[in-house]
Amino acid sequence: MNPKMDKIPVEYQDLLADETRAIAFLATTMKDGTPQVTPVWFNTDGTHILVNSAQGRVKDRNMRARPQVALAIIAPDAAYRYLQIRGRVVEVTTQGAAEHISILSQKYEGKDYDLPAGMVRVIYKIIPERVSGSG
Repeated sequence: MNPKMDKIPVEYQDLLADETRAIAFLATTMKDGTPQVTPVWFNTDGTHILVNSAQGRVKDRNMRARPQVALAIIAPDAAYRYLQIRGRVVEVTTQGAAEHISILSQKYEGKDYDLPAGMVRVIYKIIPERVSGSG
């Protein structure tokens, strides 16, 4: 396991597995310092938590300007069992992002993502820095 991902306690690693289909709540920071939280689909490449969004959305602008983020990943079968990850966005890329959103759509909805014309998808690679779990 990667040195950054080994921060994930063994008893919560199942929440990162594709089969679990856990939803993450992503917290970013607005320009005025207030928090902004959005439920997001995610997966991992073994080193980073990967989140995908459309270019120009609030979370896109926030993560580009202020890369410190937090994620709460909730167990689908136990609302009070969760993994909290604080980290930072270390890479933002459009390369492979359209394919990535279809992978996530397959994971969560069992079908390819219907990408609207003109929409530019973006992958954000988040490195875990502080991790805790509960439940």
